[in-house]
Amino acid sequence: MIEISPKEIKGKWDKGFALDFHTVSSVCIGYDEYGHPQFDTKRTVMGELLYRLKYGQDRSVLEPIVATAAHFIKTKAWSTDLLIPVAPSRFRRFQPVVAIAEQLAQALEVRFCGSCLVKVQDHPELKNIYEYEKRIKLLEGTFRVSRTDVENKCVLLLDDLYRSGATMNAVSSALRERGNVARINVLALTRSRSIR
Repeated sequence: MIEISPKEIKGKWDKGFALDFHTVSSVCIGYDEYGHPQFDTKRTVMGELLYRLKYGQDRSVLEPIVATAAHFIKTKAWSTDLLIPVAPSRFRRFQPVVAIAEQLAQALEVRFCGSCLVKVQDHPELKNIYEYEKRIKLLEGTFRVSRTDVENKCVLLLDDLYRSGATMNAVSSALRERGNVARINVLALTRSRSIR
């Protein structure tokens, strides 16, 4: 397991936590030949593992990420019927949050449901949209919920990075309004230093 510094996150769910910040610091060190800024970024241990998984497809980091998340969730004693990953913002052959969710569900001995929440409409990546209200507007109607799978269930919703809460709030609203879930707990593996 790795050292984490959990922080509670609030939204349209019952209980939620982010296990740690994603970065410790990020300093601009200049520009590349195309004029793009280059940064010297220092990440938390969890942030570094997620970065290696997401951008380097280093699957060796799955075990410590999952072990740490499972241990944390067990300390909360959340009643969980199924684990749902937040639908990724863009298509990739390898989806890190889905891989983590599958293994985390096994570790917690709960059902993984990758098809309970499906993204049905594309929008620009939210990391490039800074206004919270614009993020919420873009997410309207984005997710389809499989009511037969989630109705009256206690759901654990998993995402890799919590920034403004717009996506988790949109997903939680969809699960409540269209899925009639009994309870939603959320876990973000990391969070940005600035919220909203």
